[in-house]
Amino acid sequence: MPDRTDPYLLAVITASVRPDRIGPTVTRWLLRHLDRHPGTVVDHLDLADLDLPGDLSGGGDAEQFTKRIDRADAFLVVTPEYNHGYPGPLKTAIDTAYAEWRAKPLGFVSYGGASGGLRAVEQLRGVLAELHVATMRTGVMIPDVHAAFDEHGELRRPDRPAAGLAEMLRQLDWWAGTLRRGRAAHPYPG
Repeated sequence: MPDRTDPYLLAVITASVRPDRIGPTVTRWLLRHLDRHPGTVVDHLDLADLDLPGDLSGGGDAEQFTKRIDRADAFLVVTPEYNHGYPGPLKTAIDTAYAEWRAKPLGFVSYGGASGGLRAVEQLRGVLAELHVATMRTGVMIPDVHAAFDEHGELRRPDRPAAGLAEMLRQLDWWAGTLRRGRAAHPYPG
């Protein structure tokens, strides 16, 4: 059984695939913070770099994606809010894997206009609950995202997002270790 101090595999998923997206800037900010976070090994999955067939017939990068989701102990989803919802390619990615999501924790880093992606996150919670994913209550919201970052990709006002990230990572660490030990001791019955 894995020890509580063993690093866990954290999959960071960049959800937007639009050509003019700001998602990579948000993800780079997150990855810089994760570089200083002990206890994790990060696997970054940018959905723009993957070919996930929308009809769920397999093919493309579906098998590779599913294996990476299966190996992960926890997830962070970096998602925008588009039209009061989350991006369609993220739904395709979620549906590409199935049992591989189960009994694992997931946190959100959301961004957008005035709401900071909150409506996308609230919709995702329901979808992920159906897959038996434990979503973190605390998350990171970045409102007015295009004005939030400077020309170097740093947040102009980092205090609130950094505090939210620190708290979310404490929660995610606990859930990742607890659920990993639980899956190792007893197969999840879901």
